[in-house]
Order: sequence, then structure tokens, then C-alpha cells
Amino acid sequence: MPTLREIQEEVDRWITTTGVRYFSPLTNMAILAEETGEVARIMARRYGDQSEKPTDAAADLGDELADVLWVICALANQTGVDLDEAFRRNIEKKTSRDADRHRNNPKLKSN
Repeated sequence: MPTLREIQEEVDRWITTTGVRYFSPLTNMAILAEETGEVARIMARRYGDQSEKPTDAAADLGDELADVLWVICALANQTGVDLDEAFRRNIEKKTSRDADRHRNNPKLKSN
């Protein structure tokens, strides 16, 4: 399984060869919002209360999630963020901050 760093490197290789160059960070942020909206549409219609239209049935959630990951990697590359390191630090933060929070949440208890 590739690391986040390896995925970032693959995104960079594709963008700088096939894609010619990076879009601006602001453009990539707008693209991230667009791709997130596509994930939200699938989730709301497939798993939420909205009904699916016939054209929604062919939507591929995995592909849309991969689009979100792609743009996140592009933004990380442009801004010098190492997602491997950032994710490791984030897990450590959540683990220390939320060590008992979720365990003690009555809303999460089994019925």
C-alpha cells in the first residue's frame, strides 16, 4: 500500500508531466470544494434521505473520493505539507485529546 508521501509524489509527477503544471492554490481550493460537493451529492442520495435520479445511479463514490484525495495532495504539494507527517501528528493529537471523550459519550453507547 502506498504511503501518503508516495501518493503526493505520484500526483506531482502526473501534474508536472501530463497535466503540464499546477493550477493556482486558490483554483485547487475551489476544485476541492467542487469535488467534495460531488461526494456529498452521492452520500445524500444513496445513503441519506434524498432519492436518487436515474443519472445518479452511475456515480462512483470511490472515484469521487479519489478526486478529493488527489486535490488534497496537490494542495499539500503546493504548500509544502508532508501529509505522512501531518497525518501522524493529527492522529497523536486526536488520541491524546479524545482518549476518553468518545468512550464516555452516552450517544455512542450500544442500545
